[in-house]
Amino acid sequence: MAWNEPTDVLLVEDDGHVRLATTQSLRLAGLNTEGVDSAEAARAWLQPGFAGVVVCDVQLPGDSGLQLLHALREQDPELPVILVTGHGDIGMAVEAMRDGAWDFIEKPFSAEHLVEVVRRALAQRRLVLENRRLKAQLGGGPADGLLGASVAMEQLRTLIHTLGPARVDVLIHGETGAGKEVVARALHAASGARGAFVAINCGALPESVFESEIFGAEAGAYTGASRRRIGKLEFAGDGTVFLDEIESMPLALQVKMLRVLQERSVERLGSNTAVPLACRIVAATKVDLLELAREGRFREDLFYRLDVASIALPPLRQRREDIPLLLSHFCAQAAERLQRPVPAWTAAQLAAWQARDWPGNVRELRNFAERWVLGLVSEAPAPGLPTPAGPAALPQAPLDEALAAVERQWIVQALLESGGNIARAGERLGLARKTLHDRIRRLGLDADAYRAG
Repeated sequence: MAWNEPTDVLLVEDDGHVRLATTQSLRLAGLNTEGVDSAEAARAWLQPGFAGVVVCDVQLPGDSGLQLLHALREQDPELPVILVTGHGDIGMAVEAMRDGAWDFIEKPFSAEHLVEVVRRALAQRRLVLENRRLKAQLGGGPADGLLGASVAMEQLRTLIHTLGPARVDVLIHGETGAGKEVVARALHAASGARGAFVAINCGALPESVFESEIFGAEAGAYTGASRRRIGKLEFAGDGTVFLDEIESMPLALQVKMLRVLQERSVERLGSNTAVPLACRIVAATKVDLLELAREGRFREDLFYRLDVASIALPPLRQRREDIPLLLSHFCAQAAERLQRPVPAWTAAQLAAWQARDWPGNVRELRNFAERWVLGLVSEAPAPGLPTPAGPAALPQAPLDEALAAVERQWIVQALLESGGNIARAGERLGLARKTLHDRIRRLGLDADAYRAG
C-alpha cells in the first residue's frame, strides 16, 4: 500500500487470518486498506471526514458491528458501512439495513464480490463528499453570481475586478446562454457605482418606441406623451446600462446611439437641451460584429466605440470541470423552489453530463437541473456519444469529436472513482501516469477538482 495515499477501506475484523487475507484481496484490487481488530480500535482510527468506507464484521469482541454502525452514523449518517456476518441471520440483515448499513455480506464471500460492493460504496462516498465540497464552496452563492473554479472563470473574475472600477465601456462576446448578463451585473457590482443597473434587450424593443425608452421624451413630443419621460440612459445615473443583443439594433438607431456615446449626453425627444450622462455602457453580442460590419449590417464606428474593453466568455464545453459545481447549485435552487428533494446521481451519469457539449451553455444546464429535480430526465446517451446498439450504430457527431467525448467520459469517471488520484485512475484505465496526465491536460481537466474531502 502507498502510505502517502488516502485510505479507501477500513476493515474491522477480529480474526487475524481473515483480516490479513481480506486486506490483501482489497489491496490487490487497488484499494488502499487498513485493518483493525475491534470496534473500539476503529473509532480511535477514524477521523472526521474520512473519505473511504468501513467493512465491519458483526461479531466482534467488545462492541458489536451493529453498535459500531450506530456510533458511526451518529458522527456521519452518510458514511458507507458494509457489515459482514457468518451466521446467515436474515433478521440481523434486515435490522442492519434499517439502521443504515450500506450493504450486508454473508460469509463465506468471494473476494470479487467484496471488491465490487466496496467499489460501489466508495464511488457513492466520493460523490457525497464532492457534493459537500460543492455546497461549502457555494455557501450562499458568490456575491458576483459567477460560479466556477476553472482557470477560465478565475481569469474572468480577475478581468472583472480590473475593469469594474475603471468605468470604461465594455463589449461582452459569448454564446447563447453563456451568462453575458451575469458578467454585466458583476461589472456593475465591481464598479461601486450607486446608480441603477438597467438591462435593455435591443432585439425585443420595438423601433417605434426605442428612442423614447432609451433617450426619454418631453411632454407633447408625440401623440400620447402627456408628461415627461426619463429615458433609461438618464435613469441609470452613474450606474450601468446593459445593451443585450446589440447586433439586433436597427442601423438608424445605431447612428443615434453612436452620437450619444461620443458626446456622453442625450437629448430627450421634443427637447433641445442636452442632458449629461454618467452611466457606463456594457454591450453584449453572440456574433462577430466586425463580420456584420463588413456585410453592412452593423456600424463599424459603433463597434469601435463600444469595444473600449472586451470580455470573451468561455462556453460551458471549455470549462467542463465547473459542471458539478453549477449542477449542484442549480439543483439546490430548483429543489427549494419546487419543494422537492434532489435525486442523487452516479459517477457514470456525471461523467456523461460532463462529456456533453451543452450548446445552450449555462442556461441549458440550469433547465436540465430543473428537469432532473422534477424526475423528467431520461437515461438516454448524451448527444454526440456513440450508442452500444451494435456495429452499425454510428455517432451523431464527427468521429474525432465523438471519440474525444468518450475519452473525456472515461477519464472523468476514473478520476471520480479514484478520488482525483492520477496514478490510481491510470491503473483503472490501463494508462501510465504520465500518459494520463498529458491527456488530462489536453482535455482541460483538473484532477484536484475530483479529490474527495
